[in-house]
Amino acid sequence: MIILAVYQIFSRNLLSEGVVWIDPLLRTLVLWIGLTGAVVATRTDKHIKIDVFAKYLPTKLLPFIQRSVYFFTLLVCLLISWHAARFVMSEYEYGTIAFSGTPAWVTAIIIPVSFCLIAVRYGVLIFTPQSQLAEFKSTETKDK
Repeated sequence: MIILAVYQIFSRNLLSEGVVWIDPLLRTLVLWIGLTGAVVATRTDKHIKIDVFAKYLPTKLLPFIQRSVYFFTLLVCLLISWHAARFVMSEYEYGTIAFSGTPAWVTAIIIPVSFCLIAVRYGVLIFTPQSQLAEFKSTETKDK
């Protein structure tokens, strides 16, 4: 990606020309890498999260709060996945081309797939939040 971006900048600024399909390809690759990273981050639970509830509320409420947050996240991810799938279907039906003969639906399929995978992960976490609670307690004792 870096080589393609540098080449595009070089060819536009010094040669006054560029490759037409590099910019849309780079945008697509950024989308794919970002959403793949999001799926991996939720799988390993290494994503950014706000622990306000965990720090200030009693420990016995944490499993309920975690399940509520996981359920809300699950619903939001399913909603995004549903509408992204509708978008991909419309791109398929209209036959839109993204770049260099590649159909736009192929480039956009990562959106519903990744959000669906994230939703599945949070669906699993609804039923197994205790491992997350134990991890928080261990990091909390290390901080003290």
